[in-house]
Amino acid sequence: IKSNFFYYIIIYGEMSISLARASVKHQALEKFQMNEETQTISEFNHLLMSLVSADEFELASNLKSNLSSFGLIPNDWTYSIFVNFYCKKNDPTEAKSVLDYMLENGFEPNVATLTTLINTFCENGRLQDAFKVFDIMSSIGCEPTINTYNCLLKGLCYVGRVEEAYDLMGSIKKSSMKPDIYTYTAVMDGFCKVGRIHEAFELLFEAIEMELSPNAVTYNTLFNGYFKEGRPLRGFGLLRRMRERECKPDYVTYSTFLHGLLKWGKMKAALSIYKEMIETGFRVDERMMNTLLRGLCRWSREEKELLKDVHNVFEEMRQRNYTVCPDAYDLVVEALCSGREMEKGFEILNEMITIGYSPKTFTFNIVIKSLCGIGEVDRALAIFKLMHKNRDPRGIPFNALINQLNRRGRLLEARFVYAVALKRGVVPKSKPSKYLIVHHK
Repeated sequence: IKSNFFYYIIIYGEMSISLARASVKHQALEKFQMNEETQTISEFNHLLMSLVSADEFELASNLKSNLSSFGLIPNDWTYSIFVNFYCKKNDPTEAKSVLDYMLENGFEPNVATLTTLINTFCENGRLQDAFKVFDIMSSIGCEPTINTYNCLLKGLCYVGRVEEAYDLMGSIKKSSMKPDIYTYTAVMDGFCKVGRIHEAFELLFEAIEMELSPNAVTYNTLFNGYFKEGRPLRGFGLLRRMRERECKPDYVTYSTFLHGLLKWGKMKAALSIYKEMIETGFRVDERMMNTLLRGLCRWSREEKELLKDVHNVFEEMRQRNYTVCPDAYDLVVEALCSGREMEKGFEILNEMITIGYSPKTFTFNIVIKSLCGIGEVDRALAIFKLMHKNRDPRGIPFNALINQLNRRGRLLEARFVYAVALKRGVVPKSKPSKYLIVHHK
């Protein structure tokens, strides 16, 4: 086996992408730097492209900076890879500098290289620079592809220049170039972002008439449009339309739809989509699970049957090792206690405190009142002792505790609670029974 850098990487690097990221590359680089054998520019390009594709920017940069020391002369492909390298690093300015050098020195970039640079400028909102590169294409006789135009359309819509995007699309349709579904999707997305979903649907129907097949990305733009307009329930009709056209909803479809329903408080609909999403095999992310959990807890105050779903979502988050945020914990405890599921509520309150969260005063109060309501005065008193020192006294349910202690004849403890209230500047309406008897003598 040849003991040189290129051969070592090409043979072993192509085995898997994981190997391309292993320490073997560093060892190979050291081996090459010690090797005086001259390599071909084709091998150099192959290796450099492999490193760039694997996002190994540090190694690619090292290789690139040592090009001259290898005794190799760069060609069109070499510089095109340099352009791609800087675009992947999201540095279109440096990529444009490489392009300028190519043009000044007689190198010819291909359409893929120029389109990549246009796309990177567009993704950064630098439309003027993108169109300058587009003009370069015509000046050097490089014909743009539909993908080139699609990048410009997405860029225009990204900065809100939807009318210009629509006009450009019209020019494409009048030319010999045939728009594809991504052409339509780009402009549809632009219309949806500015609240013009009806025009987006007109483009959808036009695309279908042209026998183009809308994909999940196309429909996802419409889901987002309904969400932005505050009409997320329309998404059910859109979901049905997708299935009629045998277009399978993807993760983005469901997550966009679910997010919109949660954002606009459509909890029952959101729960339905959540369940469908789980049944389909998709995982709902941690942030959205917290949002769903909070919403279910709030709605369960009026609709107690939702408590079962509160349980299920909370347990699902536990199983996935998701972090339940503090306010969601508060709401779960409140929902369970208000729903008379005290044991579970008390368990989760203890869990919340154990992991370092500080329950809200309102949460403590709900628990204390609920415990008093079912005669669990010892637990209520334990929570009172836990919370009263560092809480706003105006929110502590002194009356509920005193009344419950009076009913059980636990006068000393009733006096203790009453004394704590007075010390904290609160005069409870309820008083210890013993105090009342003395008062009326």
